[in-house]
Amino acid sequence: MSSELAQPRESMDFDVVIVGGGPAGLAAAIRLKQLQPDLAVVLIEKGSELGAHILSGAIIDPAPLDALLPGWREDKDPPLRTGVNADEFFWLTERRAVRLPHFLMPKLMSNHGAFIGSLGNLVRWLGAKAEALGVDVFPGFAGAELLFGPRGEVLGVATGDMGIGRDGLPKDSLTRGIELRGKYVLIAEGAHGSLAKKLIAHFRLSEGREPQKFGLGLKELWQIDKALCRPGLARHSFGWPLDDSTGGGSFLYHFDEDHVSVGFVVHLNYANPTLSPFDEFQRFKTHPSVAPLFEGARRISYGARAITEGGWQSVPKLAFPGGALIGCAAGFVNVPRIKGSHNAIASGALAAEHVIEALGQGRANDELSAYEAAWRGSVIGRDLFPVRNVKPLWSKFGTIKGIGLGGIDMWLNTLTGHSPFGTMAHGKPDHACLKPLAEGQPLAYGKPDGRLTFDRLSSVFISNTNHEEDQPIHLRLKDPSIPIAYNLPVYGEPARLYCPAGVYELTYADEAQKSDPRFVINAQNCVHCKTCDIKDPAQNIDWTPPEGGGGPNYPNM
Repeated sequence: MSSELAQPRESMDFDVVIVGGGPAGLAAAIRLKQLQPDLAVVLIEKGSELGAHILSGAIIDPAPLDALLPGWREDKDPPLRTGVNADEFFWLTERRAVRLPHFLMPKLMSNHGAFIGSLGNLVRWLGAKAEALGVDVFPGFAGAELLFGPRGEVLGVATGDMGIGRDGLPKDSLTRGIELRGKYVLIAEGAHGSLAKKLIAHFRLSEGREPQKFGLGLKELWQIDKALCRPGLARHSFGWPLDDSTGGGSFLYHFDEDHVSVGFVVHLNYANPTLSPFDEFQRFKTHPSVAPLFEGARRISYGARAITEGGWQSVPKLAFPGGALIGCAAGFVNVPRIKGSHNAIASGALAAEHVIEALGQGRANDELSAYEAAWRGSVIGRDLFPVRNVKPLWSKFGTIKGIGLGGIDMWLNTLTGHSPFGTMAHGKPDHACLKPLAEGQPLAYGKPDGRLTFDRLSSVFISNTNHEEDQPIHLRLKDPSIPIAYNLPVYGEPARLYCPAGVYELTYADEAQKSDPRFVINAQNCVHCKTCDIKDPAQNIDWTPPEGGGGPNYPNM
């Protein structure tokens, strides 16, 4: 280590340290200051600004927001304006769209009363509310390291050093990270965050739980012909272009006067190593029931993000010595409702209340066991419990039978409070579900037309993704030989396909002969979706935070 990096970091003390400026982290910060205004609360966010890395459909259930900030609807500039006024569900074949009768849908699937909008803009609005209450909000700072005390308790986090060259040596611009120490640390990094991953492993928080399951969500924001826009329409579909054994589906949300959010989710327990979630999304837009919506339209933005899908039975233990997991770091997404932000807000507020209780008792850096005990009986648990079998039924029986059985199970849970299936197991983690090339049917994708369908690089361009190129590669291979020696012959090296940003590619000394392959990591393209860390069959890729402020800069996503 160089002498510059051996120097001690500056340290700052707070009552509560929050890592992650999404809805969970900001809700926790706001609730803490509501309950105890003189509390010293700091929140760090790795994006260049609040909302820069936030990506969601998004249909937002406002109930937890109503509880946190009851007057938000009367704000002079409310963050959500378009209420859902129509729900449509379709089953797609290659040429047809069959609308499912609304009366078949369990009542909990209804979106009436919810809002369509930008979760990123909601986060920016929440950030202003937090700062007005006195929260210290620092965007552009990634939580890179956990700080432990003598008893193994978490004392805080350190932000990443800035100004390290790709060779690992300090540059003239070196700025050391800062140690942020607190009586409690709340981890709100979102799905599969780097610190949350370390905490879950270190404290064995997932013992006795089912493996966490994930999906990859891809989204584009379009400006369309006003005559075609139906503000308040929420449309979802299942089926084509995915086969019956591959879970996933689409969304189309109309809002404002001429905007549509279009997205596609692929469950990451898919088996075919030649499947490309990005290209399946592009294919979806060519469906005869979808393509006319985008005639003459303009694509504004693109992004991708992993989604936690394990639900009730996969939520790890939330409390650890010195802090807790909140929001999607804990895995509170309701899969059939395709919603998680409402539970993120609720969990942030719930954790804050238990932190205040602990501080009031003179405690610090111990386990918030009351928070762990409370969540299953809270609004979060009541939201997740009735849908706990939807994902495992889908995975076990395929899309057609699985969705049908899942619908029946949700109805029975709604009407009787019980399920004939009990609580089902998920089984294998997603990375273990991929089958070797020899056992699958290869998939092929057409060339994008640049009007309705696009390639990865042009998509990354409109995500405004940017990283300082002269910095250590933040996508680290535990064993550099595995991509070529194992993943390529067995699986065709699937990283080049499951990555939605063109980060991973294979190059050859002789392209014609495909000789002397080399695995290339284009880390500057990374949109921080974490899919590689989740889906790599060898579990060889470790996603770590790049320099703070790097990554996508999503507008209105």
